[in-house]
Amino acid sequence: MSNASYELKAEARERVGKGSARELRRNGLIPAVIYGDKKDPVSIALSRKDVTLKIHSGGFMTTLATIDVDGTKYNVLPKDYQLDPVRDFLMHVDFLRISKNTQVTVEIPVHFENEEKSPGIKRGGVLNVVRHTVECNCPANSIPEALIVDLTGLEVGDGVHISAVTLPEGVEPTITDRDFTIATVAAPAGLKSDDNASDEDGAEEAAQDEGDSESQD
Repeated sequence: MSNASYELKAEARERVGKGSARELRRNGLIPAVIYGDKKDPVSIALSRKDVTLKIHSGGFMTTLATIDVDGTKYNVLPKDYQLDPVRDFLMHVDFLRISKNTQVTVEIPVHFENEEKSPGIKRGGVLNVVRHTVECNCPANSIPEALIVDLTGLEVGDGVHISAVTLPEGVEPTITDRDFTIATVAAPAGLKSDDNASDEDGAEEAAQDEGDSESQD
């Protein structure tokens, strides 16, 4: 499951626009908006320090939050945030209003385990990660913290596809037209594989998936 939920204090924002946003930022606040669930958007102001700490703590985009706006509480999921392109500080955040039936599309991190149980890696093979995250559709209240890939038994030239990953109930990848590659075990320079053709096929497939992943960004 995703990281533990947290709560942020906010105040309603009556004025919007560049001038109002600049004034907020001078006072250590940032403009933000809560939208979705077929309701009117709510413009708010949040502590820049508090939100920045949450971003840096990890899992920000996949963790549900409660925002207390002058006593009214909203269950939300962060959908986007903007940083100043020069000074790299937080400028604005968008939050999606969450209900019990809300479905969301999120990038879920991929974690790898049991490298020590991979014969290919033991022989000096290199884990080539094709996808560090996988875009999935899932219920907003049960977003996985990560997708776990078990490397047990993998030889040089082997690949891990999405079909080999156990997905939690209700979680589905947005790519459905093929069994795409998550990672491969590649041969380092000087290591002879017993199946060079498999190495070449795996490299070709990984390259295709890397191209697809970049085109989605």
